[in-house]
Formats: sequence, structure tokens, C-alpha cells
Amino acid sequence: MADHDGHVQAYTVRLELADEPGELLHALEPIAEYGGNLLSVFHERGSLTPRGHIPVEVDLECPPDRFDAIVSALREASVNVIRAGAERYDEEITVVFTGHIIDTDISDTLSRITTESNTSVVDISLSAPEGTSDVSSARLRLATDSADTADVLDTVTQIADEKELRVIAPLTEREATA
Repeated sequence: MADHDGHVQAYTVRLELADEPGELLHALEPIAEYGGNLLSVFHERGSLTPRGHIPVEVDLECPPDRFDAIVSALREASVNVIRAGAERYDEEITVVFTGHIIDTDISDTLSRITTESNTSVVDISLSAPEGTSDVSSARLRLATDSADTADVLDTVTQIADEKELRVIAPLTEREATA
């Protein structure tokens, strides 16, 4: 496994996986498909994230020109990438959805937010006091690169509009000065 220079580099990818059979295999397939060589996988089932998922740390090596393709393939496969290589999200934003969140498929909403923008869902809190068929609300904490915040919020707003949900989002610096 070498690029034109024969240079490979080690990377760490931190993932968040559901505690379901086959999830780890599903997450490792894009790495193999794009030429990543596994060095180690740290999967501690007893440790859960705030969303009740399992944190998994994967050490791999690949040529630098393949790493972005691996991370993109993971996201396209709906694998929640918390951190990739030197990439560390430097901003967290909180958005609140209200409306028929459950009826409009909250799983699809979360998946679309992470695959259509450069963000990761860090935490979600869902409230449905009148039952799942009535109006509910969800608070999402999203981790992103500060340079992508406006694009992430645009994506969140577009998805909310399509699903006829209301969204409460922080003002971006651009909106605050307008």
C-alpha cells in the first residue's frame, strides 16, 4: 500500500456506533475499500457516549491522498465520525427542532445532517410529552469546523423546512452583523 512516493501515514479515526450486531463491520468496510490498513481497533462496549452509542477508535495507515476519501466514505455510509486524523472539530453548536419530529423520521433527519454537511451529532435530547404521534422537540449538539458553521446551519434549516419542522439555531457571525 503505497502512493507514488511510497509514503504512508498513520491516522486515528474516532467513531460512534450503535450497539447492534454488524455495526463495527459496517464501519470498517469503507476503510478497507479505500485502501486503509488497520493498525488497531479500540471498541469498549461498556463505555457509552451521551447518546447511548459505543465510542470506537480506529488506528489505520494509508497514503495521505486516500485519507479524505476514507473519511468521506465513512460519512456516506452513515457512520458517525467524531474525529478524523488531525481534524478536530473546533466548534459546537446547539439547535432545537420542534414539530412532528418522530413522525418525520428522526433517524433520517440525523443521518442527513451528518452526511450533507461537515458535522457530527455529539448529543441529542428528545422530548415527546404527549406521545410520539404529537408535537415533540429535540435538542441537538453538533460538532463542526468553525469555518463550516454557516453551511451546517443552512443544511439543518433546509432539512427542517422539507420536513415542516421549526428550528431554533444560533446566529452566525455573518447574520449577527447584517
